Amino acid sequence: MVEIEIGENDRLDWALKQFRRRMIRSGLFKDMRRKRFYEKPSEARKAKSKAAQRRRHKDRKSARRANQF
Repeated sequence: MVEIEIGENDRLDWALKQFRRRMIRSGLFKDMRRKRFYEKPSEARKAKSKAAQRRRHKDRKSARRANQF
């Protein structure tokens, strides 16, 4: 649970900015975006597999560049 305590002299825009930062740091924004629409389990598996494939490709690419020098 993300909470921001506001004093009498605090500005609202400052409090909103702090709230947004804490939401991002806690990972709730990503979770909210991910859960915004229903995703079938088969689609979730495909997306997870595709993400892993992208990560492997990126790792191989960076390893090849490291070995060149």
